[in-house]
Amino acid sequence: MNKSSWQSRRRHGRRSHQQNPWFRLRDPEDRSDSQAAQLAQDSSHGDDESPSTSSGTAGASSVPELPGFYFDPEKKRYFRLLPGHNNCNPLTKESIRQKEMESKRLRLLEEEDKQKKIARMGFNASSMLRKSQLGFLNVTSYCHLAHELRLSCMERKKVQIRSLDPSALASDRFNLILADTNSDRLFTVNDVKVGGSKYGIINLQSLKTPTLKVFMHENLYFTNRKVNSVCWASLNHLDSHILLCLMGLAETPGCATLLPASLFVNSHPAGIDRPGMLCSFRIPGAWSCAWSLNIQANNCFSTGLSRRVLLTNVVTGHRQSFGTNSDVLAQQFALMVPLLFNGCRSGEIFAIDLRCGNQGKGWKATRLFHDSAVTSVRILQDEQYLMASDMAGKIKLWDLRTTKCIRQYEGHVNEYAYLPLHVHEEEGILVAVGQDCYTRIWSLHDAHLLRTIPSPYPASKADIPSVAFSSRLGGSRGAPGLLMAVGQDLYCYSYS
Repeated sequence: MNKSSWQSRRRHGRRSHQQNPWFRLRDPEDRSDSQAAQLAQDSSHGDDESPSTSSGTAGASSVPELPGFYFDPEKKRYFRLLPGHNNCNPLTKESIRQKEMESKRLRLLEEEDKQKKIARMGFNASSMLRKSQLGFLNVTSYCHLAHELRLSCMERKKVQIRSLDPSALASDRFNLILADTNSDRLFTVNDVKVGGSKYGIINLQSLKTPTLKVFMHENLYFTNRKVNSVCWASLNHLDSHILLCLMGLAETPGCATLLPASLFVNSHPAGIDRPGMLCSFRIPGAWSCAWSLNIQANNCFSTGLSRRVLLTNVVTGHRQSFGTNSDVLAQQFALMVPLLFNGCRSGEIFAIDLRCGNQGKGWKATRLFHDSAVTSVRILQDEQYLMASDMAGKIKLWDLRTTKCIRQYEGHVNEYAYLPLHVHEEEGILVAVGQDCYTRIWSLHDAHLLRTIPSPYPASKADIPSVAFSSRLGGSRGAPGLLMAVGQDLYCYSYS
């Protein structure tokens, strides 16, 4: 092969490599809300590109790749990858990727501190008011866009946590947080330094700006087993208990535990603080759990097991078992109809009709399918739509009447982690934390990515943030905002 032919092939290969991302970015975004699409015609979506994409290799695209070597665009030279002569400071593709992601995270944090993000380019308070006065915006669309503006103005502030044991706060790490129905309490699972987990409840009624201070109420309950799933349970009254699924350890079987919130000192609203039922059910290998608020399944909870769903009545102890073809990783009860929705490792989503019992084949009411393991299912208020996410990073909105996917929310990152979804229909938003430790907020109505929030901590598998969003943090008179727990710290992204 002559020299000119080799150079021509090289230029052609480089040009096609550079064009591939362009074709990916030109994929049209499916928007079913025609009014939101009309409002976004003059807006640009380039601002919402996922931060998980690697940008450090862009500067090195003009230099040839050498097998076993890495080109550093800053130092403008090649470095040998492992194995090689520089084992005292080894370079691997994973370490290079982590360095690029950390550099991008720090840059985004700096940008967030300096300037306010814009949810939709071209829209601000004055332009929205003018469009509303001219009749281009109805009341519903105006409220949704106004809320998006507030989301773009949320500022990060660290919350001061007080406790009877301040030394524990400096060493214990947040595993997860879960707000109750009224968003005035926050149940926490913390990984302790000596191993295992302990529980606590944070009273959010004292979460007031500008000084953000809360108190964590703890108890002596401690477990050395992994907490697989948690949900609030309403046995005596609304959110009177916490239901926990614990993984088995060695010869100790797994179990589902009902933990009364009254065990945490001053954790319950005054006037209805009473002793609660503390009970534990021996359940092998529980992956997920859900509490029923449906009157036809009163005082019942469900646990998703390996190839089985177990429905348990707390008062009578009666159990029903439903066989499945895969592990059940996500569950939620419908409120208006007696249905239990389940998401499986196989990607199947199915509903159990509780009226049919476990005999025969009629108990499977609805069946949907993802291409990967389903990690979260959320039923919308009218119970005609269901939101689901999977381990391929896909978030889909399903119409339960037609069993078809009507919308997808792009940008979420997941490969194998159990990551929840947070749907807030009143504010019209969807919140999810990716495995890359970025918190993303979408518009429910047109799947537009409104904001991407980097983690205050360096991204790692052990420090994936846990979040809780509410328009009334601390109760009915509380302020709207996002709570983020990561490491030993709790942050509040409140409206300015």
